[in-house]
Amino acid sequence: MNPTTKPEEPADESGDNEAERAVPAAADKNDAPGPSLAKDPGESPEPGAAEGAHRAGDADGAGTASDDGDDGDPLTDDLDGEYTPPPSSGLAAASTALISVLLSLVALIGTWSGRVIAERETLVGQIDLGQTGTAEQQISEIYGDAWHATALTNGIFAVLALIVGLAALGLPQRKSWVRPFAVAGIALGALALLISVGMYFDVFVSLPEPPPAAPPTTG
Repeated sequence: MNPTTKPEEPADESGDNEAERAVPAAADKNDAPGPSLAKDPGESPEPGAAEGAHRAGDADGAGTASDDGDDGDPLTDDLDGEYTPPPSSGLAAASTALISVLLSLVALIGTWSGRVIAERETLVGQIDLGQTGTAEQQISEIYGDAWHATALTNGIFAVLALIVGLAALGLPQRKSWVRPFAVAGIALGALALLISVGMYFDVFVSLPEPPPAAPPTTG
């Protein structure tokens, strides 16, 4: 007797159906849009984004500074801008003031050059007159010319003292004593010039005059 065969049961397709349903679900999940990276206007930027923006701003500021030429380098700034000369040491003004004072003292006291010129004038007068000149001519040629030559020499030194003193006042000064020395040189030079002019024109002291000739005696 043949065993009784059980009727074939329909295949349980529930598992297959579940697998088939899982595949479209997974596909739907993959196709679903992910989280948006764009930020809403009201949201604050992330720390990384803020740091990147800060660095970008620094780079833009550096580029602007380079374009403007003001990069903080003093050498570049001096080349781009106006040249500023270094401050003067004041040596020229100090030296000029001292020279002015010395020249004025020389004009007041006299120099060996003035003495030599005066002696030359005296010798020239003696040669020109010889033994034939009158007393007035001898006084004028021998003593008067020498006197005037000395006054002229001192006057030249006085004028130089005035010019140098005025130049010292116009130069850049660094020491406090430069201006007083320059003013002193100008004052002494003006005094020496006044004395020299008076001597040259016989204002202060006139040339000596010979005594009047005695009238001839009658026998």
